[in-house]
Amino acid sequence: MDFLTVSKYICQVCLSVQIVWALDEVMLLNPPAEALPDQLLEILYSCDEPATVQLDCVVSFETGSTSTLLLRRWSCSPGDPEIRTVKLNLPDWLVYQDDGIISDSDWVLSCILQVSLRSSGFRDTVTAQDVATLQPKPFFSRPVKQCQLCVDWGMQMLEINQQFLQKQCPMEKETVDLLSLIFASTGENFGITRTLDPYRSEPLEHLRGKAFASPWCMFTVWIFVTKHCEDALCGVFYHIDSYNDYSTPAIFLTRSGQLHVQLAGASEESSAFLSSFKVPVGRWCQLSLTLQGRIVSVSTVCMDGGQRTVTSVEHMCRHDVVLDDTEGYFVIGGGTYVKSVEGYFGPVTYFRNRISPYSSHEVVLPDVIKSVNLTGWLQMCQEFSAEMSVKITGYSLKAKQRPESSRGRTVGLSAVGRALSSLSLRKLSRASGGSVVSRILPLLQQAGCLADNQALYTSSVLYGAGLGVRRQPTKAWLLALLAAQRDDRLALLHLGHLHQQGLRGLPTDPDLAYAYYANIAKQTTFDRHKHTSQQAFVEAIYLNNDEDLNLQTNEDHHIFQWLKLQARQGAAEAERTVARMLFWGQQGVSPNIQEAVRHYRRGALQWQDPASMYDYGIVLLQGHGVEKDVPKAVMFLRKAMEQGFVPAINALAWYYEQYEQDYRQAIQLWEQADLLGSPEAALNLGVMHSRGLYPGKPSNQYMAYKYYLRSAERGHIRGAVQLADVWITGIPGLVRRRPSDAVLWTKWAAEHNGYLGSVLRKAMDSYLKNDMFSSLLYYMMAAEAGFAAAQFNVAYLCEERMGGLLDPVYTSQCMRRFYNLTSQSQNPNTYAFIKLGDLLYEGREDSQRDLLSAAQMYTRAALRNDPQGWYNLGVLAQEGYTLPLSVLTELGLSDLYLADKNSLLSALYKRCRDSEDTDSSLPCSIALFSVYLQTFQKDYSAAVKYSMAVAVVAAPTLLLLRGRLLSLN
Repeated sequence: MDFLTVSKYICQVCLSVQIVWALDEVMLLNPPAEALPDQLLEILYSCDEPATVQLDCVVSFETGSTSTLLLRRWSCSPGDPEIRTVKLNLPDWLVYQDDGIISDSDWVLSCILQVSLRSSGFRDTVTAQDVATLQPKPFFSRPVKQCQLCVDWGMQMLEINQQFLQKQCPMEKETVDLLSLIFASTGENFGITRTLDPYRSEPLEHLRGKAFASPWCMFTVWIFVTKHCEDALCGVFYHIDSYNDYSTPAIFLTRSGQLHVQLAGASEESSAFLSSFKVPVGRWCQLSLTLQGRIVSVSTVCMDGGQRTVTSVEHMCRHDVVLDDTEGYFVIGGGTYVKSVEGYFGPVTYFRNRISPYSSHEVVLPDVIKSVNLTGWLQMCQEFSAEMSVKITGYSLKAKQRPESSRGRTVGLSAVGRALSSLSLRKLSRASGGSVVSRILPLLQQAGCLADNQALYTSSVLYGAGLGVRRQPTKAWLLALLAAQRDDRLALLHLGHLHQQGLRGLPTDPDLAYAYYANIAKQTTFDRHKHTSQQAFVEAIYLNNDEDLNLQTNEDHHIFQWLKLQARQGAAEAERTVARMLFWGQQGVSPNIQEAVRHYRRGALQWQDPASMYDYGIVLLQGHGVEKDVPKAVMFLRKAMEQGFVPAINALAWYYEQYEQDYRQAIQLWEQADLLGSPEAALNLGVMHSRGLYPGKPSNQYMAYKYYLRSAERGHIRGAVQLADVWITGIPGLVRRRPSDAVLWTKWAAEHNGYLGSVLRKAMDSYLKNDMFSSLLYYMMAAEAGFAAAQFNVAYLCEERMGGLLDPVYTSQCMRRFYNLTSQSQNPNTYAFIKLGDLLYEGREDSQRDLLSAAQMYTRAALRNDPQGWYNLGVLAQEGYTLPLSVLTELGLSDLYLADKNSLLSALYKRCRDSEDTDSSLPCSIALFSVYLQTFQKDYSAAVKYSMAVAVVAAPTLLLLRGRLLSLN
């Protein structure tokens, strides 16, 4: 007898003995080692009273959950032991591969076969059981189930789909690039906000959750410090939890240059320590923070040419370190609670569940830092500054030796930089072509080395646009970073625009774009309260709009003089207009705040105009152009409010809040103004809710958010900034994070900055003086900052007015690029669609015409009821191009897709004729008449001669309209 037979007899003898002793028993005789399909399992069982035998499969998953699957069940009658052979029907997802029909399961950790004997009484009691462990087979080692029945057509389609033919692991970002580019930090409360999502894989997410109190991960931050922190702490990289508290990790820089590292634990425990080393100034350094349970390691690797300096420190926490990386958000640089380090941030990497395999001695500069070569530029500038300092010192010594009457004043490096910048711009204004730029550009860069930010940004624009020099996007980016780090507003706008749109090979990054836009947007709210002559009102004037151009004036222009005459004669509206033009520098008038205040005063006192009373009260309250006089300001504001002027209600409420600290009265007035649609009142009510100053109510960020949203939608700049501030982080459980929308609001607010308005005013003044190259340069500075009207005007200048100043190839590229950028703006000028369509219709010398894209541009113009769009679509169809069904569907003409050509032409030219533009009526009618004649000629041959006669009369007009698809005017 073999061993199995002997074992069966032994078991039967044992069971017989157990029956004598009145014992229940159940046993798995041949349990399998692996989970395989269709296995035969022998089970020996006996009972002393009626019972049930139950076979279960207990599956434990990596997520921590457990599932019990019933496989078989049968009755047991008292008597001799029995052996039953059953087929082990394990679930398909446990034994077969996932093939699209059989779905995959969660990650199985263990599988246990359990057979039990259960009494049949009132209570289901287990009287005996036996277990055996099954080892689940790896996925690719499992067999593929052979289906016995034919599958339907839909299932066959699933089978041929690639995602079912090949098993692939879901992509999980275990190494996260929190920043892959370079960020210029001004040292203010602005930085990059990042959030992380949970793993999509449940096993990985389960493991991440188990590691909250014992993290095993690493953070690396590349940083270039230009100046040590002036406050106690400056932000480098930190984690904010859902309660707005600092969490693990939080890295700050101290005044002395040491690193302050803070870690959070359970039960509100926290600990912090200082590094024994200092972060040097003027060198790229990689900061690394490693968490291994309670052990925290911090190290730096600093690069200086070919040399590297490695320092490190290790700290043992007294408590468990807690890190949940999906809670709250991470910040690179500054934020609401702390200012940023001054300098530049390079790539920031987070290894979520492992430590980087590279040692400190294997660290190399990232490619993005190498390509920009910031240290090379700064070293060159340092050498140039030293050379200029020697020359200035020599000049000063010679000046001291001269007679007293001929001595000059002391000159600093910054003054030399401003002089070089002014000289360069004057030379550019007299340029006879783009070739002059290459000779002037070195002067601008030298001025930039001597801390002239405008020169840096101007150089960046020239290199980025390729105006007169070879395009160098990387160098343009470097110069913009240098200017932005010094808080140049146009450079901040420019970098925000680059990262929002993903231009010049840079990836789209709304969080990084927000960091730049938020900086200038918040400064815009302050700049408007500290109005200077260097600022001007931002006006979106398109050079193809003759009506707006005719409104441009100056102090000596007849329009301005006529307005002043009307104001003297008691026209309150003219008084307000003159004051506004002088205060903000609108419509070509130079800012003159003192003169503007005199007009506000006359409108308030003599004409009793409520708007002038309000404006005069505000300048008195803030001391703009006049001595501050709060009681007098309140008097005028009350008079304006009594006449129903809503902004005066808001201003009086602000007075009660700021000067009287009477929050109840302030809120009563703000609520009254809010009901009347005041955007300022909605903003201030939001601030009161946010700060917990609303009488009888605690701080409520969600209520504040709703008021900020209302204020922004009513057009308030600061309301938009506050709204974006909420959307960039969100409110846990109430407001989801919306970084793309936050960018749009801050961009809108930033584009109201007075320094942008000053550049636009210089561009317009140059245009009106027929100084086309200067106008092009200034408009290009605003265009590169993302201002849509300036982008249009650059393309328009390249097309219409530059003559021989620019190379024809560059002119064509300029038109294509900037008309294309204009077409992508939020509210594009329709003319840009037409001109871009024309360029695509004509094609380039090195490529064929793109009629499909041209048709799409004309369609966008036609949908905005531009007759030129309808006309050009008709010309395309008349020339034999078949308009795609998608285009006709957009136009609402899909039923004409299969119709004859003349029917389609009639529909297009009718819409052209019936547009609101009266100037288009005649040419569109002639084109429509031509189509009617062609139809008439086809149907009635007797009318051929008449058709030819009309065609001869209309030929000159038609040829003019069809030559290059130019304007209908």
